Amino acid sequence: MASTLDTASRPSTYTSQIGYIIRLLWLALAGLVAVHIFGTVGYMWLTEGMYSWFDCFYMTFITVATIGFGEIIDMQSNPPARVLTVIIGILGAGNLSMLFSIVTVALLETDLNGSLRRRRMEKAITKLKHHYILCGFGRVGRNIARELEATNRHFVGIDEQVDRLQEYRDKNPGMLYLHGDASDDDMLLAAGIEDAKGVFAITDDDSRNLMIVITAKQLKPTVRVVARCQETRNMEKMRKAGADAIVSPDFTGGMRIASAMIRPHVISFLDEMLKSEKNLRVEEVPIPAGFIPKPMGPLTLRSANYVLLAARERNGAWQFNPDKDFILKPGYTLIAMANAVGRQELETALIEMLS
Repeated sequence: MASTLDTASRPSTYTSQIGYIIRLLWLALAGLVAVHIFGTVGYMWLTEGMYSWFDCFYMTFITVATIGFGEIIDMQSNPPARVLTVIIGILGAGNLSMLFSIVTVALLETDLNGSLRRRRMEKAITKLKHHYILCGFGRVGRNIARELEATNRHFVGIDEQVDRLQEYRDKNPGMLYLHGDASDDDMLLAAGIEDAKGVFAITDDDSRNLMIVITAKQLKPTVRVVARCQETRNMEKMRKAGADAIVSPDFTGGMRIASAMIRPHVISFLDEMLKSEKNLRVEEVPIPAGFIPKPMGPLTLRSANYVLLAARERNGAWQFNPDKDFILKPGYTLIAMANAVGRQELETALIEMLS
């Protein structure tokens, strides 16, 4: 499921506009209440209590509302009451005009619907757990977003060009995103980095990606950060800054082109796997903490949704095509060709083996 939130340069900036409109609305409503109190008390005083409080209030209301009913209070021999009626009419009309003007401005000059939508998106982001943050939503970011969606992984997109985010969201209404600078602490915090599983630093600027890596690691040292690097000479800098993995599109593209020439059938297999309606991927499933070492016996090695390919031990050693006698331990990682359902089946099976 996708994710994003549209704000100004700061996550809370967009709320200031709504806050200002709401304050004006409260001011106009307070003015109306004050006029009704003033009129009710004034009529009661000028008529020396000849009428009930409700009659005085009702006279004030029909004057402010310009309903045009007959006078509830007899004013033929009470000029001060008529003067009060004129004053109430002027004040009431002014307050009603102010109220209607504020509503009109809110509807015509502010993105009220957009603001409400963004507030819902902001609430949705706060509920995310183990999601990913995409810092940069250009062509690379959009491709990553499609892959995360295809494998049922939640994400929040961040970009300074809001049109990129909105264009993608028009085609994917469930997307959540933030509009702003991903290297800003507040932006990453608003994206839920404290509960995030990983951060993609994938803008087209190496220096910006470097800052995103540094900021993300300062906010949450344990978060996994994958960085995009245009210039291979900058890869070591990003690695020192804390990036867990660094990808150079030029280098990767060159390797892919070479592989298409010298191992075409492997490339064809991978392409077909990605384009398959079953959304098959080579997935990894870590052995959960607290797992008591035991053979793989209860674990199904093959199902309709996955095929177990290998297991990686903590020391980096690989066990390909493991059998049921292979001992699973905490820190190991299972590698399987699976769709999203198959990955979840493996995760559920490992949790059940804990009991």
